[in-house]
Amino acid sequence: MSPPAFRRLLVIGPGGAGKSTLAAQVAQRTGLPLVHLDAHFWRSGWRATPDDEWTQRVYALLVGEAWVMDGHFGGTLERRLAACDAVVYLDLSPWRCLWRVLQRRLRHRARPRPDMAPGCNERLDLSFAGWILGFRRTRRPKLLARLEAARARGVQVFVLDTPASVAAWLAALGQAGGGYLAPRAGAR
Repeated sequence: MSPPAFRRLLVIGPGGAGKSTLAAQVAQRTGLPLVHLDAHFWRSGWRATPDDEWTQRVYALLVGEAWVMDGHFGGTLERRLAACDAVVYLDLSPWRCLWRVLQRRLRHRARPRPDMAPGCNERLDLSFAGWILGFRRTRRPKLLARLEAARARGVQVFVLDTPASVAAWLAALGQAGGGYLAPRAGAR
């Protein structure tokens, strides 16, 4: 596997797939700024940012010269796909994702996880579990079509479907001088 080259990486997939973990690892290895969309979208008590404000916030985050951004948020996905030069889709088993969310729930009970907004204590309800378990059946076909369209526009697309494929992709970042394109000189 050749190392990926990017300045703007989007990490997407269902809950529990490992988006935030992978994004943090990539940011640490590359020095690229890290953007956890959950921390920008959710307000204390799991209140969602209103749609128009959310769209403007995402657009403001996308103007950065370089970033690693994680989060699915289908309503802004087209704009984020247009702004990135690489995307990782974590296409792990729904049961593995649900198991990871259960583990995360136990690890962070009664407090928010590090990539979440303050006041959003870790939780798992039937709606979220249903979204995770139904993701492949209901969202995956359209998502794969969107990714193929992005690939046709020149975006690098990586579909990783096992923990081993995620580890191999991450290991490739360590090859060939880091495997990413550093921000241009003078860029912020």
